[in-house]
Amino acid sequence: MRKLLKHVAVALIRELIRHCRWRKIDWRKLFFAGAVMSIAGVVLPTLLFTYRRNIWFLPSLVNDSSHQSLNGSVHLSNNLTETRSERFQLLSTAPSVSFNSSTEAKGRHRVSRRRRKRRRRSKIDDGPQVITPPPRRTVSPRLQRYLRSLSPDESLLYAKKEIEHAPAVDNDDDSYLYAPVFRNVSIFERSCELMEMILKVYIYPDGEKPIFHEPHLLGIYASEGWFMKLLEADREFVTQDPKKAHLFYLPYSSRQLELALYVPNSHNLRPLSIFIRDYVNMIAAKYPFWNRTHGSDHFLVACHDWGPYTTSAHKELRNNTIKAVCNADLSENFIAGKDVSLPETAIRNPGRPLRYIGRGNRVSQRPILAFFAGNMHGRVRPKLLKYWHNKEEDMKIYGPLPIRVSRNMTYIQHMKSSKYCICPMGYEVNSPRIVEAIYYECVPVIIADNFVLPFNEVLDWNAFSVVVAEKDIPKLKEILLAIPLRRYLKMQINVKMVQKHFLWNPRPMRYDLFHMILHSIWFNRLNQIQISQD
Repeated sequence: MRKLLKHVAVALIRELIRHCRWRKIDWRKLFFAGAVMSIAGVVLPTLLFTYRRNIWFLPSLVNDSSHQSLNGSVHLSNNLTETRSERFQLLSTAPSVSFNSSTEAKGRHRVSRRRRKRRRRSKIDDGPQVITPPPRRTVSPRLQRYLRSLSPDESLLYAKKEIEHAPAVDNDDDSYLYAPVFRNVSIFERSCELMEMILKVYIYPDGEKPIFHEPHLLGIYASEGWFMKLLEADREFVTQDPKKAHLFYLPYSSRQLELALYVPNSHNLRPLSIFIRDYVNMIAAKYPFWNRTHGSDHFLVACHDWGPYTTSAHKELRNNTIKAVCNADLSENFIAGKDVSLPETAIRNPGRPLRYIGRGNRVSQRPILAFFAGNMHGRVRPKLLKYWHNKEEDMKIYGPLPIRVSRNMTYIQHMKSSKYCICPMGYEVNSPRIVEAIYYECVPVIIADNFVLPFNEVLDWNAFSVVVAEKDIPKLKEILLAIPLRRYLKMQINVKMVQKHFLWNPRPMRYDLFHMILHSIWFNRLNQIQISQD
């Protein structure tokens, strides 16, 4: 139809040009004729297709009238149902005119396909909803002057006394900090307030890249890199005057240390520990701060499996320094109460660390009881597969996720569709699956003996996870089915509420992962201080 009209218009214009070529043109009459034709082109279709105007807008009205509740089930009142049925009757009885229905249908199909793809991408890219924490409480000028008058040791002593006598917090449902996931939310909140008021960290400028001052931001060892990046960019806790510092940061990356010094397949970690030993000896010779406390007010952050081994060649570094490590194994020189267990987070996009972190399904859409897929290394995973691979329909336990399975349901979709996510240790005790399970609101089931869980000094892991001993793997399903539904629902809610404490925000926010790591280092430093009876 469009082509026919185009040919007619071109023929008329040619005929008009042929007749008017050698004649004088009256431009006023030509303009008047053009205006009449334009008006006719607008008015004629409305006269030909005389439909009530509200019929054209019925689809949007129908869509706008729907109402969906929080759990996804649709609830409609009788009046609303009758109204919608009347509208559908109007729509069905109205005549429809389409000049090219097949073309329009194809166009609508393409548009809907694009919209579906966009929705899919937005579900992946948006990540969890980040709720802004409340602002800090204002500190009176008098207290500020008093804190400035104290030496670093005196201010730490003041903070420890204040935390021990922390007032009970009225933690209602609207509070940003959710009390059930903490051991003692009053102590945690008061400790964070004092950390924000008092703590100053000095970062040693010594050391050359890439081992020092160059964060590794990608992959499963990215926690150490993101902490380094955010601390070095910080203007609140970092001080340029080491005399005012309460803590001293050794800014090296265990991952970069491995890439720079380790000889592949040599199985020799000695060069790495000697390199760090020499660096600490240089720091101790150049500055007075290490020898003053024998390294007890210094800390390092290392997420590589070999992080604890890099300290083995220096006795004071191994025994006195606060080690924030992912490999928090009590059988390998991890000292609970002094050292900090670091969560292992897998970062796929350093530019957007919250990307690919999606919300999980609601409980009614989680038909799988337990899920695990991963490489077979370490002592626990082969045992898990031996007892549960292809044994039960609701126990989806695999090695690497098979291609035929992933075509129907991806790894992330499995996590979102599972009540429990199995997090067994690999070569070392920690696993990025713990944090991944929290991201997708799946209750983590942790199987790793001697593992000190991340932020164990403040978080109550029993409230949002299940810890299973390695010897109890044959009874895994029995243990999970023995958990009452009411307790599972509470744990699943707690997983959602604790999620905000495991997020890497490009700009740090109160109580996020950066602040949680720094707080645990601060808290364990205070634990080392002895208060005299006088």
